[in-house]
Amino acid sequence: MSFRGLFRRRVDDTRLEDELGFHLDRQIAENIAAGMNPAEAKYAALRTFGNPALVREQTRATWGWSKLESLAQDVRYTARALLRQTGFSATIVGTMALGIGAAAAMFTVVDHVLLRPVSYKDPSRLVVMQEGDPGGRQVWDLSWLDVSEWRHSARSFAQIAMLRHMSGRSYLEGQNAALEVTGMSVSANLFPVLGVEPQLGRGFVPEEPSFAQGKNAGSIVLSYPAWQEGFGGDKGIIGKTLKINTTTYTVVGVMPVGFEYPIGGKHAPEVWTAVSLAESDRKRDYTGMDFTVIARLAKGATVQSAQNEMSILQKRVAADYTDADLRKEHSTVKVQPLVNTLVTADVRRALIALLGASGVLWLIASLNVTNLLLARNMARQRETAMRVALGASRLRVVQQMLVEGFALNGTAALLGIGLAVASVSILARELSRTLPVPIPARPDGWILLALLGMTLLSTLVSTAWPAWLAARAPVEPALKQGGLQAGTTRRQHRVRGVLVAAEIAMSLCLLVVCGLLLRTIYTLRHVPLGFRTDHILVANLSIPAFHYDNQNIVTALYDPLLERVQHLHGVQNAGLMSEVPLGNTFRVQLGLRKNDSSMITGMLKPVSPEVQQIFGFKMAAGRFFDKTDTPTSQQAAIVNRAFAKIYAPNAQDPDSIVGTKFWSFKKNVETRIIGILDDQRQAQVSKDSQPEVEICLCQITPDSGIYNPSTVGMDLAVRTDRPTAEMIPELRDVLRQASPELGTATITTMDQIVEDSYGSQRLAAHLLEIFGGSALVLCMAGLYGLLAYLVSQRTRELGVRIALGARRGNLVWMVLRQAGVMLVAGIALGTGLAFAAGKLVDRFLYGVSAHDAWTLAAAPALLLAVGLLAAYLPARRAASVDPMEALRAE
Repeated sequence: MSFRGLFRRRVDDTRLEDELGFHLDRQIAENIAAGMNPAEAKYAALRTFGNPALVREQTRATWGWSKLESLAQDVRYTARALLRQTGFSATIVGTMALGIGAAAAMFTVVDHVLLRPVSYKDPSRLVVMQEGDPGGRQVWDLSWLDVSEWRHSARSFAQIAMLRHMSGRSYLEGQNAALEVTGMSVSANLFPVLGVEPQLGRGFVPEEPSFAQGKNAGSIVLSYPAWQEGFGGDKGIIGKTLKINTTTYTVVGVMPVGFEYPIGGKHAPEVWTAVSLAESDRKRDYTGMDFTVIARLAKGATVQSAQNEMSILQKRVAADYTDADLRKEHSTVKVQPLVNTLVTADVRRALIALLGASGVLWLIASLNVTNLLLARNMARQRETAMRVALGASRLRVVQQMLVEGFALNGTAALLGIGLAVASVSILARELSRTLPVPIPARPDGWILLALLGMTLLSTLVSTAWPAWLAARAPVEPALKQGGLQAGTTRRQHRVRGVLVAAEIAMSLCLLVVCGLLLRTIYTLRHVPLGFRTDHILVANLSIPAFHYDNQNIVTALYDPLLERVQHLHGVQNAGLMSEVPLGNTFRVQLGLRKNDSSMITGMLKPVSPEVQQIFGFKMAAGRFFDKTDTPTSQQAAIVNRAFAKIYAPNAQDPDSIVGTKFWSFKKNVETRIIGILDDQRQAQVSKDSQPEVEICLCQITPDSGIYNPSTVGMDLAVRTDRPTAEMIPELRDVLRQASPELGTATITTMDQIVEDSYGSQRLAAHLLEIFGGSALVLCMAGLYGLLAYLVSQRTRELGVRIALGARRGNLVWMVLRQAGVMLVAGIALGTGLAFAAGKLVDRFLYGVSAHDAWTLAAAPALLLAVGLLAAYLPARRAASVDPMEALRAE
């Protein structure tokens, strides 16, 4: 029979009936012709012909597709059965949708951040290389001479590309206004190394970087966002000229949508120009170290083999350093996969832990559904036995139950997709603060494939076992049972109790981990920051420095801007600093060599005198900057306690360095330390204060050695007594008047900056709040569902107990005791799991032990209280049984 026969079943059945009737009538006629009367002839014909119904089934079996027909029958039966039991169906679908949705949402994040963070060709073959010292300290910025030696000598790499940031802030002169872009100078082979071709035009012409003008001189490649935002997607852009700051370039290509390199950071539109070597690149010193390297492994090479080769090669390269300190700092090379550098170790561990937590939630949901299906199948024992007695095979019974499971879990998966998309969309802002790559709010093919796998797995976990148990149950006892209260063995009760206890244990594990992280966030919120955060607005100012090439940017821009802002209504004070505490915006690193040739590394912050009053910085010694500090006065510096302890480690009182000579940032001009700041939380609330040097902004002039890196980016801090929401539009107008590019500056509150600094800890805590709360609900539903079922199964028994004089309070206690056994068993097991889980999240904790006694006591207490509440409702139902109705029930 052809596949078309599946859709013309009625026609084929009619033809079969006609054919069977024809043969039967013919046999009857032959019997009559042989001398039999009609009744005897028909009986003899049926006896010769056989059972017509059996013949029909055997004939249909020869047509083929019988299994598909039986499957279609099971699908129709399942649809009718589930529609009749909407409450049960909704419970199953809702429970599994919650588990699948949570796991799918986390897998979406993990997939795009850890598994497939880049869309380059064969990204597993891409590696980055860093130099460092034997102690493990790594540096990103490399010398061109080192990279050149690697390109000529290393055999583990098919190609080695290099790149460096354009100096200062880069502004592209677009159609309507200047657009801030991330500018990179790259070797001509960067795009081939990544395996990505331009969408329009071409990349750079293959050539080796040189000190002379090459084939790619004056060429520029635009990113898709830069092309769209700067030129409106003009397809005739190829060959046209544009300006980056004051330099003219010719557009040769536009990269495809979604492409970016380097990855992460501000996600600003990018542009790429060809590397142009300068005289400083001829030397191996600090002035010529600004390259980063990405390479593609050669065929047959591995990360480890490349590491072994580079370790040997670098010994020869490091020997060419004449400075002993630099030779030590660049004596080793670390080769690591590109994907490992995109996400910090803390974020990686947080995502893996959250994926595990979502998996636990999915397992809790699966166990809950398994328990419900076990109870339902036990209640359907008589129906199942009847089907087997009427000729259905046990395999057919299992098939029918699996079809029900797939229908329920398939519906749950569709709902789970919606929950996953909604969850990622809601958490998009939170995720963008913590993760280096954008997370799509819709599932792609990989996510759908994973969701299909989860649906199949959840169906097998929650359906196959209950179906197998129901199918192998003895038929005769089920047919003999006289009512709903019979047919369930003590062993089956015990199995369901174990499943509920397992749910409780895993729920407790999630609750404990959630409690530890919430206590961590609570502790972090109460850490003394060393500054005030209330009523402060912060604007991140990316300065178009090329506008001020022949001017002092401080007097031309910053001073007039502060004057305007301070005259706004409601502004108490306004000041500038290169980076507000916990800001993570315009960080300037300082490397200072002491008299003993050792290095002090720390942060360098140009600040205006007003910031002390804005933030309430406390002085440990000396004074802060004031109006007496001018460009012509004594050059002054302020350091913090962390710096003073390193700068003068042998001094009995580090504060005694106030008034001493210090590193000079202006040639032939002496600088003295005028004050020491109390330590503050600078980069992270959970980390102690790091060395810091502050310079008065007004004393940084164009002839200062730190002028360019210290003045192209500033944070404007404004203290106001008005609501911040009212101040933002007025502040933005003032910024736009000062410079049109500043009109799009990011403006936020200091309180929000502190909140954002909690990073992966807050992300993990918020998600675990959802997972822990969901697990608690599922646990409560599972316990309630099991006890409610047991009470309904024991209705007659309870009626007999009441009729024989049992008090209703005793029945309540009996049900609560049964719940208590499961709760205690689950809590005991869960406490052990929580101890192990605490070790896994230990790195995310601050001020809280992984085995915090309060958390380990509070979580079980909460779970016990919720569990007993869930058990109390079935217990009350048990106590309210009418003995007369219970004894009549069969």
